[in-house]
Amino acid sequence: MAINSSNISLELAHRLTDVVNAAWKSGEMLEKVTPTTASLLNYWFGEGFCNERVRNFHEGQRQAILNIIYLHEVMGENCVMDAYQGIIPELMDRADLAQLAKPKYQMPKYAVKMATGTGKTWVMHALIIWQMLNARHEDVESGRFTQKFLIVAPGLIVYDRLLDAFCGRKKRDEEYRDPQTNDYYMNQDIFIPERYRDEVFSFIQNNVVTKEDGIGRKTTGEGLIALTNWHLFENQMEEKEQDEDVDDSSTVTPAEIISDLLPIRPGKSAGNDLGMLDRRALGGTELEYLAGLKDLMVINDEAHHIHEIKRNGETEEVEWQRGLNAISATKGTKFIQVDFSATPFDTKGAGEKQVKLFFPHIIVDFDLPMAMKQGLVKLLLLDRRQELTNLENLDYNAERDEQGKVVGLSEGQRMMLRAGLTKLNKLEEEFLKNDASKNPKMLIVCQDTTVSPFVEEFLKSEGLEDEDIVTIDSNKQGEVKDEEWQEIKKKLFDIDRYKSPKVVISVLMLREGFDVNNICVLVPLRSSQAPILLEQLVGRGLRLMWREPDYIDIKREDRLRVLKNHQPPRTYIDTLSIVEHPAFIKFYDDLQDQGLVAVDEGDVGTGGATGDILTVGLREDYEKYDFQWPVILHDSLEELEDAEIDLDDLQPFTMYPLSLLRKFLAKEGETFVSQESLTKTTFGKYKVTANLFNANGYNEYLQKLLRVVTLRFENCRRQGFPTIQINGAQTVQVMDWYIREKLFAMPFDPFQGSDWKILLAKDGIVTKHIVEQFAVAIYKMQNRLTMVDAEVSYTDFSSLKAIKMRESYSLDVQKCIYPRLGYPSHGGGLEKAFIEFLDRDAEVERFLKINESGHSFAIIFYVRKDGLMATYHPDFIVATADKVYLIETKGDDKVDDVNVRQKQTATIEWIKKINALEPEDRMNRTWEYVLIGESVFYSLSGSGATITDICNMCKVSYSVATGNLFEM
Repeated sequence: MAINSSNISLELAHRLTDVVNAAWKSGEMLEKVTPTTASLLNYWFGEGFCNERVRNFHEGQRQAILNIIYLHEVMGENCVMDAYQGIIPELMDRADLAQLAKPKYQMPKYAVKMATGTGKTWVMHALIIWQMLNARHEDVESGRFTQKFLIVAPGLIVYDRLLDAFCGRKKRDEEYRDPQTNDYYMNQDIFIPERYRDEVFSFIQNNVVTKEDGIGRKTTGEGLIALTNWHLFENQMEEKEQDEDVDDSSTVTPAEIISDLLPIRPGKSAGNDLGMLDRRALGGTELEYLAGLKDLMVINDEAHHIHEIKRNGETEEVEWQRGLNAISATKGTKFIQVDFSATPFDTKGAGEKQVKLFFPHIIVDFDLPMAMKQGLVKLLLLDRRQELTNLENLDYNAERDEQGKVVGLSEGQRMMLRAGLTKLNKLEEEFLKNDASKNPKMLIVCQDTTVSPFVEEFLKSEGLEDEDIVTIDSNKQGEVKDEEWQEIKKKLFDIDRYKSPKVVISVLMLREGFDVNNICVLVPLRSSQAPILLEQLVGRGLRLMWREPDYIDIKREDRLRVLKNHQPPRTYIDTLSIVEHPAFIKFYDDLQDQGLVAVDEGDVGTGGATGDILTVGLREDYEKYDFQWPVILHDSLEELEDAEIDLDDLQPFTMYPLSLLRKFLAKEGETFVSQESLTKTTFGKYKVTANLFNANGYNEYLQKLLRVVTLRFENCRRQGFPTIQINGAQTVQVMDWYIREKLFAMPFDPFQGSDWKILLAKDGIVTKHIVEQFAVAIYKMQNRLTMVDAEVSYTDFSSLKAIKMRESYSLDVQKCIYPRLGYPSHGGGLEKAFIEFLDRDAEVERFLKINESGHSFAIIFYVRKDGLMATYHPDFIVATADKVYLIETKGDDKVDDVNVRQKQTATIEWIKKINALEPEDRMNRTWEYVLIGESVFYSLSGSGATITDICNMCKVSYSVATGNLFEM
């Protein structure tokens, strides 16, 4: 790519990404941000936390968050020019310096370029949490953070999506929004560290203001999250032009300018609307209120609408930007703007000479090719079937009479619609065979509202019923009236979940914010060649439909075929079929040149639209092959009253001797936490860079140590398993004793001189050690509990009535509740051989490969090396006449992994507790844990060994798990 003024911002984004990733990898970034930010980043992207979550931010979301925080905190950006000078100074001669000098770029301003359907809203939430928590927790106001946010949508659909995200979803035919269905609550494990959750939930609940509430009128807490669409700024340009004709602007104050430019919301007769009079009585318009705030972060969704236009040869701003200019006028660098768009560019020229002018403040470029390669969006499939090969000789414009009135569809349009219906019918038939919840939809984008009735009429003539079709007409700007939108919403509500409607007909209304997963066929009857429009139309169908883990392998193979081998996919799983339109040939060619689109000439999915995915239910006589997973329900109050931490489980800190720590860390009057924070008194305010907590005083330090330790066990509560109970007062006493007597293997007084600073050393090495020691000690305490009068519950593995697998990577089996079992398509050779071995071994009465997502109850908790609580699923459960084996199969290179040993130790302790139960509570068998390495399995099974022989050889004992010969 030749770098010039039109695309230099993409180079800025790419170079910035390299710089940020290097700073993150080295740890430099965590050292240079605030402790609050470091805590958030560690929770969001730290390997330890990510490994324990099923869902995480993906690479594109992560990069956007990191890049913005790096520019804002590490580089301290005050204007867009700062990013250019700091990241690509050698390319400044290619930048449009006149553009960068405009007032609208003299502030921290960041544009996020992310492909449609890749979760821009999650980035938005992370940035709000980052700004808000920093603003609330910084000791001295820096001017870099705010608790006030304005989020602007381009239209009603996106605005409604924002209401869902912040206020919660509605149920069908209900007006109430359930706050526990907002994005923050539903994704709290991903977004919010445990210690901040109450604070964040309270902030969201008390500070969200919708446009219906009246921005500036509804009383909020300390902050503001204002949700609106761009129509808040409407009529501003016209008002200003009228004022310029009659006023001498040199005598007008800034407040008067704002008041005159931005008087009221449109559609009301000036001066006579009671709402307007109300607002004036209460202090003015929404925009006056926003302009009067001392700091604000504005987040613009679908920000490609904010562009310059030419009118009578003069370049002017659209109303949206004009409104932002007025709001930001008095704030300086305390106004922060973040723009989200998949297409952040304007266009210049026409036809083949048309070029894209990318916004100058793009700081991350996560484009469609990257999203496709990572499987975050559907693959594109160009429908070029045999009946569409005569494209050039057909008319694709609607038929019109002499007055230009539309009188019918052309032959070309009817052919495209027929092709789309053919594909839709095929997908519906094949999808529903595999999964009755998968309802494919077709989106038809018409030329204008006069064409859509003829499209609807044609579809009915082809056999569709009224309930199968929903038509959404809009004006040239893609807008409908609010009352019309309320009716449309009822038809579109949860459209993915229902068989009808099958087809959505639209002009422009649904090009943004139409977050439907099941659009599988796109018929573009519009002939516009505008790049933004084309990319927005394709974006309507990119969101993934098949998200379950059962389809990961088959989707990976299809991506490899399309994106690397340039072959058509074998299935239609998560593909978007675009029926070819001749006006879009260049657009299609560009996609093909990038390797982003495959061509369907009728040979895709010949073996079935879902490939060889099978749904396998329980066999008829499954009861005799079933297993029960026991869960011990402790009578925690009685059992834990006498439980104590074993002091021998607490090991001293040995990384550095105390004398050396005193020399470097316990100096009087030193800044010891960060460049921004100084100690105020002996136990005054200080911040711990280990991302654990803020503390005031030694007692609070102990209390928050306890809190951090107990949070290690939060996974237990969230998954509905017995909670590890902790006697807080007793544990704090032990912590105090440990710090004073054993932490450094000698007496230690935190109140002597500046010794307390050692506990709060940079990087938190001592505090981290304390947390790890107590997490392990408490876990061991739990496992020492007596099982007398234990109450046990059971979950049958047959409670999972069906599992999905690929026919080509599965086997028929006899001794299992399911007649077939699957194995991985990549690296699954050992599991395949082991399944075959178990099914033919006469000593095996029953067995099952545990399905990690379906059999989520079959879980063992363990404490990782870093002190975090983690979960573990064994691979197989196998029963002989007198034994139940939990079996883990591992490649030889992974047998000695440190966390594998942690899992082993925890599993042995769990099995010890199970074997202490009454025989009838453990299937009348003794339970054992076995780790079978690949070479050992093939060697023993090849020599005629039975499952008992192999398990006796590979049984895991304490000595094996810990590496200590004397452990039993």
